[in-house]
Amino acid sequence: MNGVAVGHKIQCKSEYTTLKNVLVVKPSFMRITEIINETQKHYENNNINIPLALQQHEAFVEVLEANGANVSELQAVSSLPEQVFTRDIGFTIHDELFVATMNEQVRKSEVNTVKAFLQENEISYQEGFPGSIEGGDVVVDGSTIWVGNSGRTSQVAIQELQKRLPAYTVEPLSLRQDILHLDCVFNIISEEVALVYPPAFTKDDLRKLEARFQLIHVTEEEQFYMGPNVLSIGDGKIVSLSQNKRLNRILSAHGFRVLSVDFSEIIKSGGSFRCCTLTLERS
Repeated sequence: MNGVAVGHKIQCKSEYTTLKNVLVVKPSFMRITEIINETQKHYENNNINIPLALQQHEAFVEVLEANGANVSELQAVSSLPEQVFTRDIGFTIHDELFVATMNEQVRKSEVNTVKAFLQENEISYQEGFPGSIEGGDVVVDGSTIWVGNSGRTSQVAIQELQKRLPAYTVEPLSLRQDILHLDCVFNIISEEVALVYPPAFTKDDLRKLEARFQLIHVTEEEQFYMGPNVLSIGDGKIVSLSQNKRLNRILSAHGFRVLSVDFSEIIKSGGSFRCCTLTLERS
């Protein structure tokens, strides 16, 4: 893993162009402490095998680096069991980086590590949202920014984001109560194609997505195993969970190159590949 150049360029206009710079945290202290989502409830009794989680995370990082991404690592902190999910603590929209306002007490201090990193690398950022907003709810689609109105991202924060981004259309999507973040049920994988878990959305919001994208539907089981939470890394390449075999076949049939990675230990805490990457720059 390399460092980021001082004053590094911040850029993310989509979810699928070439991934150039990204922030991760090793799952060194990952564990399910207080149940904050449905997936954790399911795995509460067998919890996280940390050596296996570390091995799987390392294999994922190797795939990113082998495909040209520069991967920087934030310091893992023993008191932050959810820290592996760096996507939530910040989000890049075009040339602006925003530090999130976390909703759950167990995660609030995570923003301190990312702010220290950004300051050290002279990367400017915005923060201080009213209510709460987390990066897993923010999906960039050119001049449209889709934002999940979830238990983690409030209406007041979405309105504030629109205020700060007058040149863009911030499009809220109401999520079913048990859904953690937007990227657990929706992910844009090319200019025309997106993955979606339809039951998570209202009829009106689903119609908005159908009008904009060719949608690949994921099943309930695939959603439980974080099927939509793939990571597009450019040139049609998608990092996807090896266990989601049906979905991976469909992606391949649509012309995507699927890079299968076993992330079975990480997903026990309710997140997968997109959740584990805070994008700083895409080409």
